[in-house]
Parts: sequence; C-alpha cells; structure tokens
Amino acid sequence: MNKTQLKNRIDAANQKRKVDLVIRNATIINVFTKTLTTGDVAVSDGTIVGIGNYKGVQEIDATGKYISPGLIDAHVHIESSMVTPQQFSKVVLPHGVTTVITDPHEIANVSGTIGLEFMLEDAESTLLDIKFMLPSCVPSTSFENAGAKLSAKDLEPFLQHKNVLGLAEVMDFPAVMRADETMLDKLMLSQQIDGHAAGLTELDINVYGTAGILTDHECVTKEEMMIRLERGMYVMLREGSVAKNLETLLEGVTEQNAHRCLFCTDDKHLDDLIEEGSIDFNVRTAIKQGISPITAISMASLNAAQCFGLRQKGAIAPGYDADFLMLDSLEDFIISSVYKSGQLVAENGKYVGSIQGKSDSLAVQDTVRIAKLTPTSFQIPMGNSRKAHVIGINPNNLITEHLILEVPQADGAFVSNIEKDFLKIAVIERHRATGNIGLGIVQGLGLKNGAIATTVAHDSHNIIAVGTTDKDIKMAVEAVQQINGGLVVVQNGKVLTTLSLAIAGLMSEESFEDVYRQLKKVDESLLRIGAPTHFNAFLTLSFLSLPVIPHLKLTDCGLFDVATFQHIKIAVDKE
Repeated sequence: MNKTQLKNRIDAANQKRKVDLVIRNATIINVFTKTLTTGDVAVSDGTIVGIGNYKGVQEIDATGKYISPGLIDAHVHIESSMVTPQQFSKVVLPHGVTTVITDPHEIANVSGTIGLEFMLEDAESTLLDIKFMLPSCVPSTSFENAGAKLSAKDLEPFLQHKNVLGLAEVMDFPAVMRADETMLDKLMLSQQIDGHAAGLTELDINVYGTAGILTDHECVTKEEMMIRLERGMYVMLREGSVAKNLETLLEGVTEQNAHRCLFCTDDKHLDDLIEEGSIDFNVRTAIKQGISPITAISMASLNAAQCFGLRQKGAIAPGYDADFLMLDSLEDFIISSVYKSGQLVAENGKYVGSIQGKSDSLAVQDTVRIAKLTPTSFQIPMGNSRKAHVIGINPNNLITEHLILEVPQADGAFVSNIEKDFLKIAVIERHRATGNIGLGIVQGLGLKNGAIATTVAHDSHNIIAVGTTDKDIKMAVEAVQQINGGLVVVQNGKVLTTLSLAIAGLMSEESFEDVYRQLKKVDESLLRIGAPTHFNAFLTLSFLSLPVIPHLKLTDCGLFDVATFQHIKIAVDKE
C-alpha cells in the first residue's frame, strides 16, 4: 500500500467520498467481543474502512443474513488435494476459506527448491490468499531417501518472499532434542515455527517450546491438547481425510482456552473437500458439539490470524481485509456467498471468480525413476521364524499398531492371506532409481484381490504399493511409472484404473472437476478389489511410509520402528 492508497482509504472511512461497496442490514459477527452487532459494513480498495452509516458505489441489502470473517486453514498441504494451488483455490473459496497457511513439503521432498518455486508462482495468480511456511524437514528423517535435501542455506532466500511467513512443521524431533547443528540453523531462520509433536512427552513439549516452536496439529487426545495449551502453544484441531481428530479434541475446548485453538485440515483429499467441506466443516462440527457459534468462527478466523501475525485478517473491522462470508444461518453455518478483497468470488457453493491460466509445470514433471523390477523383487524371506513385525491399521488414524504375529508362509517366505487380512506392502525408491525396496507386512487394509500403488507416499513420496500377489504388486508399480506418477488399481494381472499426477507425482494438470471424476472411477475400482468402505485405502496407504508418526512404518530402506527411531527386521528372532 502506498501513501495515495492510504489517503483514499482514510477519506472513504471519513465519509469524504463514496466507498466501493456497502453491505447493509446484515448482522455482524464480532470476534473481538464475541457478540452480534449491526451497522453498514463499508469496503474500499479491498479493505473494510468502516462500520456505521455509509454510501457506496455498490450497495447490497443483506437483511436476514450474518456477515462473518473469512475462514483460515491454519495448516494444509495443498498437494494432498492432488490439484494445483489455482485449482485448489476454486474448491475451497466456495467453502468460505479465504486464506490458507500451507507447507509445501510434499513437492519439496520430490523436487526441492524448484518445487517451492512452482508452488509460490502458481499461488500468486489465485484469488485465495496462500501463505507459505518453509519446509523444515526435507527429507523428514535420515532413514529414507527423498528426491531432495533442503538446508537452512537453501531455505533462507525464500524468507524474502512476501507470502512466506516462517518455518513449517518440525518433524525431526530427535534432531531438536540433540540440538543438532543443522536443525539449529533452521530454527534460527524465523520466529514463526510450526510443530509436529506426535507422541511427545511433557518433557519433549518443554524442549519444543524452548526451541521456539509455537504450534502443534498432531494432538489425538484431549490430554495431549491440554499439555500443549498449558505450555503456551497454539493447538490446531485437525480434520483431514485420514487424521480425524476434531470431535475428540473439541471436548477439551472451553471459553477459557479457545483463544489458543485453531482449525486445520492438514491433508484432505479433493473429493472430501468438495463433498464435506474444508474449515467450514470444522466450524459446523464445533457448533454441533456445543461450542458457541461465534467462538467456533473465531477459532476459524481471528485466532489463526493472530497466531501467524496476519494483522489485517480474521475480523469484520476497520483496517481489516474485506474477506468475508454472508451466512443464511449462524447455527447451521450455511454460506450463501463469499467475498475476497471486497469482490464476490463464490455464490451458492459455486466459484464465480476470475479464471487464471495454467502455470508452467514442466520443471516439476518427469519425477518417477525406478530400477528394473524382477519377479523376486517383493519376496519376504522368513528364515526359521514363524512370527513377524506387522503394521496394524487404525482406520481413519495416522497412528499404526506395532503387532507381533504368526504369519502365513510358503517355502520359507511370507505369503499374503486375505482371510486373515495379511498383505504384502512395499516402498520403492523412485527419485534416483537406486533399486531400494523396503518390504513389510500389513494387517487391516482389507483388500480381497489385486493391488494398488501410488506415488503419494508421505513424506518422501516414493512409490508405495500393497497387494495380494507379487505379480499384481509389480504390475501396479510399473503402471505408476508409466503414467509419471499417480494412483493405480490392478486386479488379476489387469490395470483397472489409473489417475495420472504428472506434477511431481502429486498433483494433476487437469481441472479439479476432471480430477474429481477420475477419483470416482478409482473408488469404483477399489470396490471391485474388495477394499473397505469405512476408510479410504489409498489415503491410508499413503501415510504408512511416514516415519515420524507412531508406531510402525515402512520406508524404502525397510521396516521402521518409530519408538526406537530405527529400522528393524521383519522376521522376529527366536527367543
């Protein structure tokens, strides 16, 4: 903003000239006083310049409606929607989300700084305000092979970008505990630092706070939430496609602590965003669970703005960005229209904003490179052991179980058994064709035949596959390579469905409507191979390679015990 713009806004606020837009007769949701107030809302130059009696070039009678601040998603990985920032904006704006804080560590793990540059550039042309936190852990740990490594020196130049706010979720907690030199360099980059405190003790949280880490989105119990709030952290109540912690954590929200609580989606699939919603779903759920509507809206707006230092966002007040929603119902949080910078961008659930051209994504394509596979690539020899360390699935939860079970075998090797729900799982390094293949056994995915494979495998995004036979697993992996990354479903030696994610193996170049239609075909194919319906097999699979979430995971280097932070053998040694 320059001096002329500031003068024009002051003159508009001072009623010396007509404002651009006046919203009349709406009930204003005041997140400062937690009350409902009245008055004209005056907008000029994309900014709210007053509440009172104003005359505008455009005037809207909003009798019977409520005006709410635009919603803020405090932590989201846009790549998990499988569409570009441009397309993502068209999905979430109709749901009232006018600002997101994103961590592009998914694409950074594949394409490094080139991936960051693509996301920043593509985000520039959206009407959605997309703010960035720089990935702190690429790779997330040293126990896997990602496509890039980002040091503090690599990240530092990006801090000058106007849309970069700070350092994203610090997942490598052992490095923080050790005060590792490279981690200290990253922590010194910014005073705005997000956390990732999955499974940490009270002492660990003390260390986190001392390191300057301000937030956590990994709480799964009310008790964990209270420990973090008591130690001054902001807690993000998450509802994604796999991690669904919202209802449990809402039980711990009170009028006394709500000001330190925010909402986030973290990782949410495109179809869930379209059908269920984004942060608007969190708000509606909070209200249904007895949270005051104004408190719930404050958690979704002002609280997030204050946490991230976005002084001009999160409220209906003079000097604040004119990002607001018109609601037909406060109790049901029914959105009729969405305004961004004073311009109508969504109405009746549809995006009506401007259409942007595609950004050039060639630099972040052609990212799937694997070594040649053989019919024996996926054999799991058991030696003389009858028992194995098995990954146990918790539906709709990122945390897995570390099971020790007797497993089916033939000729001294593990074989899948659909009756007992034992399946073979593999992570294939796909960035440099090293030939690394991590193998494991999983129980709880429920496939009855065939295999699935994908390059969406948090956070290093190697290829992850699971299936009932080695032949189908191999076919699925090779099909993923052929489409340059994406999702594949195979049944009895035949590829049923593919969804190409050519941008880093994570995002499609297509419109969100086309990707949505393709996802529905993937869902149909999953039903054909007997996948469960109470959770999404692909989404669950994609997190089984994340070695910073308890308890047992799989990387391209092998089976990983998160409790001891080391790789372990599959077969259990005889006592």
